Amino acid sequence: MSSLSNVEKLFTVIDQSSERIKQEEELTYLEALVDTGENLFHQEIPEDVSQVTKAFLEKEYAKINLDTMGAEEIRKAFQLAVLKGMKEAIQPHHAMTPDAVGLFVGYLVQKLMQQKKEFVLLDPAVGSGNLLTTVLNQFGEEVQSFGVEVDETLLRLAWIVANLQKHNVELYHQDSIKPLYVDPVDIVVADLPVGFYPGDETAKEFKVFAEKGHTYAHHLLIEQSINYLKESGFGVFLVPNSLFSSEQAHLLQDMLKERAVILGMIQLPMSLFKQESHAKSILLLQKNGEHTIKPKQALLVNLPSFSKKQAMGSIMSQMNAWFSSELKRS
Repeated sequence: MSSLSNVEKLFTVIDQSSERIKQEEELTYLEALVDTGENLFHQEIPEDVSQVTKAFLEKEYAKINLDTMGAEEIRKAFQLAVLKGMKEAIQPHHAMTPDAVGLFVGYLVQKLMQQKKEFVLLDPAVGSGNLLTTVLNQFGEEVQSFGVEVDETLLRLAWIVANLQKHNVELYHQDSIKPLYVDPVDIVVADLPVGFYPGDETAKEFKVFAEKGHTYAHHLLIEQSINYLKESGFGVFLVPNSLFSSEQAHLLQDMLKERAVILGMIQLPMSLFKQESHAKSILLLQKNGEHTIKPKQALLVNLPSFSKKQAMGSIMSQMNAWFSSELKRS
């Protein structure tokens, strides 16, 4: 059976079952998706479901066997359903990292962690878990991971998606700008939500705090990530292209000069984004410490479209060469 048909089959089952639960329970699609994911994970249907719906769900779930599916197939099927649910919800902070970007972030994590047999990873804006599990699917058992998310529905989805893919992830339901329940980690990976953070009292504790108006949430999350990195730990962040040109950029730059080294900035292809104002780059940084790299030259890359194989191959060769020369000196 081809990989595509597995993804399609699973998506159809979770979509149909979610629509049924959504109608019966009067839930949003995303909430119903959580419920159907929990049914699949626990392999049982709750007692309070009507007999008609229970029979419908049992018939749907019987069409698939998750044990015969790979982690990437499960992730992709749930990703399609989450995207459908997000279109319905249209909440500004509900957005999903494109697959090609998730795979590319995984490549960067491999490069940065290549000298470690085991490491600990944190995603402080884990959302539905898509970026985190895309990265984890490129590694074996050597990664211990944590995720933090303020939105309960998305966090429950992340829990389901991680469990069905058999990843051992510890997830926390909390505001990532407030003190976290995790010990310092080796690497932070995050697709940062862009916008203002309303909690000025909490923001006052940070160096990036803006005296006028609210502080940018993505600035606060970068500083918070540095707080929870070990010495010489790495950060891989999806950030807006305007990161260093906004009216609060000087606050971020001052904090970074004091606490970390910027290793590189990789601009993602414009073709990935509906509007230029939504375009993002990947910021690579390293917290100050004994083994922190001071690159002779930062890695500054403007990525071509991921579909342009030759241009992409050329860029990857240059990046591999940069990692080989710079990381050897650390």
